[in-house]
Amino acid sequence: MTKTITICRPNGFCAGVERAIKIVDLALEAYGAPIYVNHEIVHNQHVVEELAQKGAIFVDDLDAVPRGSRLIFSAHGVSPEVRQKAVARQLDEIDATCPLVTKVHLEAIRYAKRGYHIFLIGHSNHVEVVGTFGEVPDHITVVEPLTGSELEAHVQELPDPGPGPLVYLTQTTLNVDDCLTVVNALKKRFSHLEAPPKDDICYATSNRQNAVKAVAPLVDFFIVVGSPTSSNSRRLVEVALSLGCRAELVPSVAQLADVDLNEFQHIGVTAGASTPDVLVQGIIRKLGELGFGEVREAEFVEEHMSFSLPKDFRLDLVNRGIPV
Repeated sequence: MTKTITICRPNGFCAGVERAIKIVDLALEAYGAPIYVNHEIVHNQHVVEELAQKGAIFVDDLDAVPRGSRLIFSAHGVSPEVRQKAVARQLDEIDATCPLVTKVHLEAIRYAKRGYHIFLIGHSNHVEVVGTFGEVPDHITVVEPLTGSELEAHVQELPDPGPGPLVYLTQTTLNVDDCLTVVNALKKRFSHLEAPPKDDICYATSNRQNAVKAVAPLVDFFIVVGSPTSSNSRRLVEVALSLGCRAELVPSVAQLADVDLNEFQHIGVTAGASTPDVLVQGIIRKLGELGFGEVREAEFVEEHMSFSLPKDFRLDLVNRGIPV
């Protein structure tokens, strides 16, 4: 019997990731190395190492950036405190924050000004959540996306923000189903909790999870190509597992050797939104060498989203004669 691979479409890079990587590449071309980047530009080690070889230097503390240097904020966004520190160190900033993350920041500010208390659903240690929380920390309570009895206990332990209006916002890369479970648990305790006007979980996260949901019942095993530091990649593994399909996160073809594939006849393949296609193709080629000779594609939806470069950065590139 021929062994089969089914590739989920869409997979891999989203518009926000493509924009962030392009910003670093263009900055290196325009200004030369080194270019400093606050945090990993996106959560993928292959991307980070490739940009580092070109002259990008990734830092978690702005004290490591020489005064007057050029600094890029990562796709995950930063808090006002980080921006203020960049100004104090006279850094020339370029903001690569994903516009969909910026949207959540602006929502938090707007609701806080209107007197709302915000339940921010997300992983408290994730850089995106840290940045959003930092906008209006006195108006935000972070709610971890737990499940089952842990979630019930967590919600009951949350401090009561008082009788004022409440709204929830979310990290953009959450498991959609888990997020809904958290929202329902919050509403049981806080019946007047309001929803944002539009879902905060980004289109790419939702699309990739929905594609996995469609393919998981058809395959024996799911390979999610992505970094362990990538929230949206880990969520794809969770989605497959929740449907009873065995699944593992595989960062690159080198780690595929650690996975016993002998018992599987049909493998699903997808990738997180920060995973470059070269890693996906490497996995597919290796699976072909291992006997998975039939390759199918399952297209859930076509994506046409794109984001423009920051205005001032784009204008500077044009003035320098660099095509954008």
